[in-house]
Amino acid sequence: MLYRQLGKTGLEVSVLGYGCWAAGKQWDNASDDASIRAIQTAIDHGINFFDVAPVYGYGHAEKVLGKAIEGRRDKIFIATKCGLNWDAQGRTYRNLTRENILREIDESLRRLGVDYVDLYQVHWPDPNVPLEETFTTLDELKKSGKVRHIGVTNFNISLIEQAKQYTEIVSNQVLYNMIDRNSDDYHGLDLNYRSDSEILSYCEREQLGFIPYSPLCQGLLTDHFDRAALSDKDVRVFNRQLQGEALERNLKIRAELQEVAGDYGRPLAQLALRWLIQKPGVTSIIAGSLNEKHVQENLAAFEWTISDSDLERIDKILTQFD
Repeated sequence: MLYRQLGKTGLEVSVLGYGCWAAGKQWDNASDDASIRAIQTAIDHGINFFDVAPVYGYGHAEKVLGKAIEGRRDKIFIATKCGLNWDAQGRTYRNLTRENILREIDESLRRLGVDYVDLYQVHWPDPNVPLEETFTTLDELKKSGKVRHIGVTNFNISLIEQAKQYTEIVSNQVLYNMIDRNSDDYHGLDLNYRSDSEILSYCEREQLGFIPYSPLCQGLLTDHFDRAALSDKDVRVFNRQLQGEALERNLKIRAELQEVAGDYGRPLAQLALRWLIQKPGVTSIIAGSLNEKHVQENLAAFEWTISDSDLERIDKILTQFD
């Protein structure tokens, strides 16, 4: 396994991280037993960075991760989030008030079965709450020992700079994959940043961790993707990249990328991960897995490299529709 430092923290995190969204059972074919085995397999193979959030399965993913890591807490870094709540109907809303953050951290620690988290991330900006209130509260949690480091997700550069007035920010987690290089939105939520053209270089310059999520574009960048097979309960049906004209365009891109992967005798998912691995500014890739097999397939992306000429070839494929 390859490791890189998370910002200025001194934490050496695995370049292949583990995303626990599927453990919330919001994807088709997800099960607790399979998720636990997958998480434990990941740890056994050197993956030490695990990303989760309360809203994943409305608390369920944190419970599954907590069960999976029993007796292994000292081997891993846990990254969870705050600020995205839900009502009785499962509708989500943002809440970064002091009162809510203090409630959320205690609930997350209880579900995870730990007494601190390594990275506590603001899930989405909340325009209704002053940044000072949010980040001074997070700084208090850091001083209390419940949180080791503070990060953000889906923040643009301006917001990060403002937040840094109140506490140290060590990372930014953003949407980034071969398809979503500079996307405008994610599941209908506006992204007021551009991952490739803005955030990646900013994080390198400021020594912040750059943590890409959805590296496989929620399954599109795999050989077995079948949009028609997704049920109405699968959250991926709300992804704009998997709808209408965008889907038609992306399937054409996918077919050409499969040819590149085929030249290496590798599956498309490994090409997508390898492309991210070879970007020096990337810290840890949040890759989800439904089972042990997926973990093993993802790990195989470290067994080979993409040539410079094929990186140029990939770039031409990806930019032809820009």
